Amino acid sequence: MVKAKNEVVSGQMSRMPRESTGPEISLRRELHRRGIRFRLHRRDLPGTPDIVLPKDRIAVFVDGCFWHGCAEHGGIPKHNNEWWREKLEKNRERDVRKDRELDLLGWVPIHIWEHETVVEAADRIETVRGARPGFD
Repeated sequence: MVKAKNEVVSGQMSRMPRESTGPEISLRRELHRRGIRFRLHRRDLPGTPDIVLPKDRIAVFVDGCFWHGCAEHGGIPKHNNEWWREKLEKNRERDVRKDRELDLLGWVPIHIWEHETVVEAADRIETVRGARPGFD
């Protein structure tokens, strides 16, 4: 792996929030408003999903466009291009791997892009919930 060239940038990245981001909090509020109850950041599930609906066995990830390679908003910085390309590709590979692991455990992973409206995202989650048998 190519080493980061700038330790200042590396330090900034390590301090970026990984949980309870603005888009995640907005989605949680909308789900709660709709009466959908959930758990947060279950570390016992692959990838530590942001939002977990245990009864429905649904794991929700709120993905940042840059970090997870959104086709619409993602991109690779010009500075230290090779390092960023490797970093972002590994993120995408990890997303595929954790989705596969969740699927094998009987869970449905749902990825919400940070640019999606909370209404669209909550609607998608409700659609998947409606298609799942109850696990009570």
